[in-house]
Amino acid sequence: MKLQPSFKWIQLGLVAILPAFLASPSMAQEAGTRVAVVNSEKVFNESNLAKAMQTKLQNEFTKRQNELRDSAQKIKAAAEKLDRDAAVMSEAERIRRQRELADQDRELQRKQREFTEDLNQRTFEERAKIAEKANIVLKQIAEQRKIDVIVQEAAYVSPRADVTDDVIKALNNLK
Repeated sequence: MKLQPSFKWIQLGLVAILPAFLASPSMAQEAGTRVAVVNSEKVFNESNLAKAMQTKLQNEFTKRQNELRDSAQKIKAAAEKLDRDAAVMSEAERIRRQRELADQDRELQRKQREFTEDLNQRTFEERAKIAEKANIVLKQIAEQRKIDVIVQEAAYVSPRADVTDDVIKALNNLK
């Protein structure tokens, strides 16, 4: 007979472990473990690498974004013209133009989805490069200050434990 883990046992295990995790920061401090915190979003928004990334992506995607905006405006103008002229058109002509507009709109939506996917992918790639450099800097800071653990994001951070500005400063000094 095969035993399957019970959800209840998993729950009980988590309940038993949870107090240890909650108590560990204070116990870690008492045991001499040094903990610091970094706000990764601030690093991704305020470092020179992040600003350069934004400029690079903007330069890379501005042309496509403008083309999409222009296409949307052309479709809107054509739809407004169709609305104005519909009364004097033959039904066949009106239906043909409506289909053309619907096709153009579908194509625009497809291009907008591709644009968003491409932009998200490139943003992810560039952020990964920054994260790699930030991790190297974090390790250096941890070694210099004898910090045992650096945590990303916390509900509360004492200014003493926040190394975010130091990480940004170190990243800004990279060549």
